[in-house]
Amino acid sequence: MAQDVPAPLTPQDSLIAVMVAISASDENIRTAELLKIQTQVNNLPVFADYDIDRMKTVSQTVFDLFEQEDGLAALFGLIRDSLPERLYETAYALACDVAAADGSLAEPELRLLEEIRYELNIDRLHAAGIERGARARHIT
Repeated sequence: MAQDVPAPLTPQDSLIAVMVAISASDENIRTAELLKIQTQVNNLPVFADYDIDRMKTVSQTVFDLFEQEDGLAALFGLIRDSLPERLYETAYALACDVAAADGSLAEPELRLLEEIRYELNIDRLHAAGIERGARARHIT
């Protein structure tokens, strides 16, 4: 793990980590995805008091973990340790919005969304509603 990780992660750091992870999952971070992350951080109430300077360090932590063999498990461990359960569906909704931002879902993104659902224990029916909302918001 990166040595300059702001420890412990804040709940907002965890939400950003989820968004960065879904964007990086297909090894191609698209401009539309970066803009979506920036828009979410600038506009959503959950980020109202967030120190935007932490985004770079949190993003680098995700990239560093993705290079490790058990990095995804470590990432989910960090997220579960710092994200209150009441924000689990928020994390999934943000991930869905970032994944849908570029107009297509690659197989790695779909697999990571499935992993997020599992790791954060998102109810299948709730997940379907969240996914449907993301699809509706990003349709062209």
